[in-house]
Amino acid sequence: MPSHQPQPASRKPRADAHRNRERILAVAREAFTRSGADVSLDDIAKQAEVGPGTLYRNFPNRDALIEAVYRSQLERLAAAEKEFAATMPPVEALRAWMKLFVDYIAAKQIIAPALYAMVASGNNVFESSLALIQGAIEPLVARAVASGDLRDDTDGMDLLRAVMGISNMPSSPDWTESARRLVDILILGSRPQA
Repeated sequence: MPSHQPQPASRKPRADAHRNRERILAVAREAFTRSGADVSLDDIAKQAEVGPGTLYRNFPNRDALIEAVYRSQLERLAAAEKEFAATMPPVEALRAWMKLFVDYIAAKQIIAPALYAMVASGNNVFESSLALIQGAIEPLVARAVASGDLRDDTDGMDLLRAVMGISNMPSSPDWTESARRLVDILILGSRPQA
């Protein structure tokens, strides 16, 4: 007769395991930005001060790490909306978030070929991207409009399309600085006319 022993309850990862995972993601994001998506995973583990086994336990392959870096950037954008809204005046919160969006685009551009290869193999890595991004910018724009800092017809997606447009131009080493200046220009151009 088979024994019906209780299965262990699933538990949250230990704090040190969570820290290791976050450190790996931070190092990987920096390494991908600096050297591209083909950087050595062993080098990432070494820079994160974890063993290769720890890296592979968290991210069984390069695609898993690349996807996690991409998703962590999305989560960072979503969380920043609430943080900036709670700690900054409306138009400054929008400006700070849009500059963080520039960083997101920069990171995405570096790993884009690997992300698109995942999509081609059936992994819909971009599935929730637009909803998260819209869900972050729309309340920021609404606050800035309600405070009188921006015109009533200001559209968050229009602002993002303009920033994304500059990122699609032939890349130059300083495109991120140009995109950051564009954020300031867009916000200035969205101010109510006196």
